Amino acid sequence: RERLRRAFAERMPELRVSFEPSDIVSRVMSFGSPTPIEVAVSGPNLAASREFAGKIAARLREIPSLRDVQIAQSLDFPTVDVQVNRERAGLLGVQMSDVTRSLVAATTSSRFTVPVYWADPGSGIAFSVQVQIPQTQTTSLEDLKNVPVGSGDGRSTLLRNVASITPGTAVGQYERYNMARVVSVTANLHGSSLGRAAEAVTAALAELGPPPPRTRVDLRGQVVPLQELLDGFRSGIVLAIVTIFLLLSANFQSLRLALAVVSTVPAVLAGVVLALWLTGTTLNLQSAIGAIMAVGVAVANAILLVTFAERARIAGADRSRAAVQGAQERLRAILMTSLAMTAGMIPLALGLGEGGDQTAPLGRAVVGGLVFATIATLFVLPAFFALLAPRQVRSASLDPEDPESHHHEPSLAAVHTGA
Repeated sequence: RERLRRAFAERMPELRVSFEPSDIVSRVMSFGSPTPIEVAVSGPNLAASREFAGKIAARLREIPSLRDVQIAQSLDFPTVDVQVNRERAGLLGVQMSDVTRSLVAATTSSRFTVPVYWADPGSGIAFSVQVQIPQTQTTSLEDLKNVPVGSGDGRSTLLRNVASITPGTAVGQYERYNMARVVSVTANLHGSSLGRAAEAVTAALAELGPPPPRTRVDLRGQVVPLQELLDGFRSGIVLAIVTIFLLLSANFQSLRLALAVVSTVPAVLAGVVLALWLTGTTLNLQSAIGAIMAVGVAVANAILLVTFAERARIAGADRSRAAVQGAQERLRAILMTSLAMTAGMIPLALGLGEGGDQTAPLGRAVVGGLVFATIATLFVLPAFFALLAPRQVRSASLDPEDPESHHHEPSLAAVHTGA
């Protein structure tokens, strides 16, 4: 692509070039935009929108990671303006319909204005008959000026005698969004991630200042789903941790034990971030899914360790000894689970095979998260359990007659026993 861009710029500098994505995933993620980056300027005043879009395009061309920065719409489409001198045409016996008929035949075809069909007497099949001057005979304005214009009385004259013909430009394509005309600035990426390019584009738009009155500037393309992904991942991971904490609190009947289990989550996230940083991988949909998977496996291992440590504590061991015993009893299970999943994710993390680079972030996130989660579960979690576990063994029962319950009332128990 870079070689083609350089060649086009040297040989055909007036040519606009843009490489559109060929895979269906990129097209769907762009939400209708032809490129990953699109800045849409919309408003009731097309001239003001076009002027501000030109400033945006000039500023985006200064960003090194952007390529093919251009206005998507054809705003300067070449036209030919034909001004008929009605007085002169009247003197020559030419009407406006005669001029129009000749121009239609010279520029397009009569089939668009006057459909004519001829039926074959022998077969009865109808054929379309159209009048059109060959395109090879109208290649310049001079050829168009020499087009004959017939009149009603059978005479003809040249178009140059009844009209003035001048070249011009016009808007070749109108695009609307919510009934407002849109001028879009599109750009491709090169040598940079979408997130960094989006930050650079946002900063460039902020430097340009506010748009003209009643004009709106929107950043579209793949930037919108990326922002939604990051916002959803942040809120989703927090919601997941809170939900896990509440469920563990109900299961263990202890906020401290639930906090001990959740204490492994920061280690998982740190491992994911470190793995992505070392491999040069960005935070995307695949790596976010991998982080959630790693959190799930780490929490499952932590629940097993805390459960066995709590059983040992209830059986009579002190908190430190119970934590060590729980880690020893679940050492083999935790290592087997972590190593098996890590080994299964290594081929995925290497990105081997066709399309492997698209799913590699998932494997890298899982591997990095599980490595740190295993270390935190076996070495850090026992220490948290020893610090956070209650000193006294209390039953979670609500029965007031249970002597180990928080709600135990000795008087009621004695009365019940005497009766």
